[in-house]
Amino acid sequence: MFIHALFFDVGNTLVFADPARTLAPLWERGIRPSSAQLLGAERVARQEMDLLISRARKVDQQYWETYYSHLLSRLGISDISLRLQLVSLARSSANWTQVLPGTQELLQGLREKYRLAVISNSDGGMARLLDSRGLGQCFEAVIDSSTVGHEKPAPEIFRAALEALKVTAESSVYIGDIYSVDYLGARNAGMQAILMDQADAYATRNLPRIESLRELEQRLGELAAGC
Repeated sequence: MFIHALFFDVGNTLVFADPARTLAPLWERGIRPSSAQLLGAERVARQEMDLLISRARKVDQQYWETYYSHLLSRLGISDISLRLQLVSLARSSANWTQVLPGTQELLQGLREKYRLAVISNSDGGMARLLDSRGLGQCFEAVIDSSTVGHEKPAPEIFRAALEALKVTAESSVYIGDIYSVDYLGARNAGMQAILMDQADAYATRNLPRIESLRELEQRLGELAAGC
């Protein structure tokens, strides 16, 4: 398979939340969830989201409500107003500021072989966020659900991205972190897809997945070879 273009999710794929901002309401109460608690909530939320997706009208909001419901339950907290506050902070692109070392260099290397763009369920601020993190220059287009009017997994947002780059679905690969939203959304739009699965939510499933961007080029080579 010839691969012409790569499309990326952003949150939990290229850029990660700043816990000092997104978890501030918990930290202010002296509550600091452990990495195990955060990853555990993430795994369950992704798997549950895969079951809820057909009924979710606002996909991004539903995911974060599910995630924080599980996290607060693990912490022994029952507080609806706190959960809603945490959801609101997680959904603000301004609070996603952490980029893993080597991300920019990896994307710049990929640009030498592929055309790159972003498809993100966001609040309209994704292009600004990427610019502020030094990643904006790596992409030809940023397709933000708030400006397109459709959220993943709707095929319309994937088609808008393909149209922006003037490439075919068959020659494109999408990289994102939630099976029902990113992987199936891309596949239903005719694209190939790879799951970014740092939380090991899909480790037991026979899917094209990576646990870090460092594995991406190898996986792309396998897709191109039809493996």
